[in-house]
Amino acid sequence: MFADILKLLEENSTLLIFLISLLGLFVGSFLNVVIFRLPLRLQHEWRTECKEFLNVDESSQQSLDTPPGNLFTTRSHCPQCNHQITALENIPVFSYLLLRGKCSECSARISARYPAIEILTAVLSGLVAWSFGYTAALPFVLILVWSLIALSFIDFDHKLLPDKLVLPVLWLGLLVNSQNVLTDIHSALYGAVAGYLVLWLVYQAFKLLTNKEGMGFGDFKLLSLIGAWLGWQMLPLVVLLSSLVGAIVGILGILILGRDKQVPIPFGPYLSVAGLIALFWGQQIIDSYLQFAGL
Repeated sequence: MFADILKLLEENSTLLIFLISLLGLFVGSFLNVVIFRLPLRLQHEWRTECKEFLNVDESSQQSLDTPPGNLFTTRSHCPQCNHQITALENIPVFSYLLLRGKCSECSARISARYPAIEILTAVLSGLVAWSFGYTAALPFVLILVWSLIALSFIDFDHKLLPDKLVLPVLWLGLLVNSQNVLTDIHSALYGAVAGYLVLWLVYQAFKLLTNKEGMGFGDFKLLSLIGAWLGWQMLPLVVLLSSLVGAIVGILGILILGRDKQVPIPFGPYLSVAGLIALFWGQQIIDSYLQFAGL
């Protein structure tokens, strides 16, 4: 039975894309939980560690630092009235439409970003299925794409790229490519090293010239992650695309939205977008450039 299902998926690419996209909807719902709770859990852990290190006596003060929920087992609830989300209210996209974007208990508005992330995850998951088909690379590339989505929104919200998410995915990329899934292990290893060093050198040069920090260490690790998955050959394209998109968005934000140019912007989302472009179309872009340049 199970073998027949796998054979059907192998032979029917349309069914594969549909099922993977459907899976992406539910994974997107879980990513919403990760994006919201993981930074809160990290902040709680850091505060706890600081209190232990400083030997803070909490017996004489009321602690308002409530531990956030677990990523997997804690039920979701409305942040306004603490109404627990039921199974019917937790169906990706459908529940948002059914509830008309409001809590069923207190009618507080539900951010449209939740279904947007679910739809984005579904679309990118379907694109992975369409690009890679029924191959050994499919489940691993899905993990990479889902991780980049979570990291992008966490960085956008908190200017934070958590090691607890970045490093396991980085090591997984090296492990996957030890079997030549997306690239060879030498390209992956050099990509991981070069990805970190490139932005680290830019950071050090900028700090030396301006006495300011131009980016966070999480950006180094994220580019290292992308290099571990895609190989060093894709890094120039990723750096160029992320810098170009980041510069355009930053300038538009200053000119149109009146954003303070002194306020730092997260670079992780631009690295992630550039990494996804390189994942799906990187080789075609490079080949087209080489052909255009006559090389």
